[in-house]
Amino acid sequence: MESRNKLKLTELNRPDIPTYKQLDKLPIVVVLDNIRSMSNIGSVFRTSDAFLITEIHLCGITSTPPNKEIHKTALGATDSVAWRYFNETNDSVNLLKNQNYKIISIEQTTNSIMLHHFKPKPGEKYALIFGNEVNGVEQSILNDSDLVLEIPQFGTKHSLNISISMGIVIWDFYLKLKVL
Repeated sequence: MESRNKLKLTELNRPDIPTYKQLDKLPIVVVLDNIRSMSNIGSVFRTSDAFLITEIHLCGITSTPPNKEIHKTALGATDSVAWRYFNETNDSVNLLKNQNYKIISIEQTTNSIMLHHFKPKPGEKYALIFGNEVNGVEQSILNDSDLVLEIPQFGTKHSLNISISMGIVIWDFYLKLKVL
């Protein structure tokens, strides 16, 4: 039988924070629209670090680092991933539109596109908006979005945790843009 020993941290060849900050990032900004759970926020930071996301925009009631509760799940990713805070999600969206980002909300709506049908274009920049755990993405933000992506679901529930949704969408974009 083949041996499957866990790799030691020293064997993972992870960059230190100064080196990480110099790496080429995916052309993606994650926008958190009024996220309540600090565990979710920390998880978004950690996933953003893992997949080289350009920046995170924390909007509205979304808590910001430094924060002990965020740190529990971020495990230091708040030091590696660039982030900004905006009082209103619309301010983030307007800034990103002016910087030629394609604004994409992740939500279940009429005329949403299933994630597996969407093909991101190399060279384009994307702002991916994830909404509040109860109310989802604000309607005004949906109205300002270039398009809405939906994660297909097949069970009895009609929603996923925001950190799970973000992980699914980011992995999908990573595969399609980086072609592993």
